[in-house]
Order: sequence, then C-alpha cells, then structure tokens
Amino acid sequence: MKRLPALALLLALGILSLPLSAYFLDGARTENWIMPAQLGAMALLGALVALVLPLARDGASGIRKATIGAVAGMGMALVGIVIFWFLLNGLSGA
Repeated sequence: MKRLPALALLLALGILSLPLSAYFLDGARTENWIMPAQLGAMALLGALVALVLPLARDGASGIRKATIGAVAGMGMALVGIVIFWFLLNGLSGA
C-alpha cells in the first residue's frame, strides 16, 4: 500500500511522457526518436521517484532503488504507449 503513490505518479508521468516527447521531437529528422526519448526519460524519472518515494523494499541500497524505479518507469511508459494506441486507434486497431 505504501508503494501506491509512487506507482500512481509513475503512471501519470508515463501517460504524459509520450505526448510531451512527441511535441518536442515531431519533425522530419527527429520523429524516430520519440519512443526512445520517452523510454529514456521515464527510466530517469522512475529512478528519481524511487529514490524519493518508497518503491523498493525497506533497507534496499540506492542502486537497487534506482534500478527498480527505472524498470517501473519504463513499464509505465509502455502502459502509456498502450493507452494512447487505444485512444488513437480504438479497439479495432490501426
């Protein structure tokens, strides 16, 4: 239950990170960098959130907390991608 605020924050960031990445990187030469930039940003944000909020077990080292946060951040980024896929294409697909 104490991990819920960290996961909720990462979910919100994961949903918002895709349109923000697309806003800044949607161009003729940079459109292929949207998803890698989103995943990298979410890995960084996940590590930062995990260092501040309890996401790992009590007593975990800082490196372990950051790693768990980075993995959780990238997972929430993928959840954000799936949400936008369904919002843009519906259940029938593209």
